[in-house]
Amino acid sequence: MHVQAFELSELPRLRKESGWLTVAPRADGGEWRLPFLYVTGSAPGSTLVVTAAVHGDEYEGVETIARLFRQVQPAEMRGTLALLPVCNLPAYESAQRSSPIDGLNLARVFPGDRHGTITQRIAYWMTEKLLKHADFYIDLHSGGIAYNIPTLIGYIRDDGPLGQASLAGACAFGVPVLWGHPLPIAPGRTVSAATDLGVPSLYTEAPGGGYARSVDVATFTQGVINIMRHLGMLTGAPQPQPVTHHLIGHGDLDSVISAQAAGYFRAEVELLAEVDVGQRLGVVQDFAGEVVQEVRADQAGVVVMLRRLHRVHVGEGLAHITGRL
Repeated sequence: MHVQAFELSELPRLRKESGWLTVAPRADGGEWRLPFLYVTGSAPGSTLVVTAAVHGDEYEGVETIARLFRQVQPAEMRGTLALLPVCNLPAYESAQRSSPIDGLNLARVFPGDRHGTITQRIAYWMTEKLLKHADFYIDLHSGGIAYNIPTLIGYIRDDGPLGQASLAGACAFGVPVLWGHPLPIAPGRTVSAATDLGVPSLYTEAPGGGYARSVDVATFTQGVINIMRHLGMLTGAPQPQPVTHHLIGHGDLDSVISAQAAGYFRAEVELLAEVDVGQRLGVVQDFAGEVVQEVRADQAGVVVMLRRLHRVHVGEGLAHITGRL
């Protein structure tokens, strides 16, 4: 069906279904469609929306959602589990972070534009048809092809009800690394749109690398199950892992330590290493091995992102340091 006719609140109870939501026409005469899966319980309850592949080179969430859809049974749950395994189909088809159709990053255009380009339309319909009707939202991300990030759960850090609900969800999700982001959240993101709507939200990260590690898929699957238990959608208590790192910072990976020279990047520190301001994190070198840039920490803290691709152009992100509670 066309996404305009779709209503999340009208899904029949006690069902498990898969289908497609049409968003816009394609140049070849076909249609841009998004895969949509849902499971509804026998009784009303919370509506949990889970999305993946907002960036087309991030695969952990795609596999996680498939596992969840196979695992969760309607007769065993309350409420509605709404699943969008691939949000950015143009980028996913080309294995790229952003859309090759309009060049836009889906995670930077929310809440979108109904009459815009394909990326803007996807963001608009996700906001209107899913986020606005959610009681809780989880966006499954990873470092993709270019970046290496530890497996973590990101949450909104605030003393108000929204922040407290997000923190409680992060603790229930149950990964060893939590990363709290004080308000305001950088605009254009799925979680910033959810925050503006008053919907508690979380997002994940993982090492990525162009493939999904089994351990990350298992962790994310258990994490969503934990949230469903936390929300009363499934019976039983969440089963979180012990927290080893509780990080805090803006989380805007558009504002990171960047390359001032082009060349070959080699990191000299590990993820989650604690570093001092000015400490050398790595180097950019030329083809003869000559160092053309020493990459140094812009603040003291914990290394939460490192560039995975060795080839680097001027201005591309190399590393990010955040604080620790």
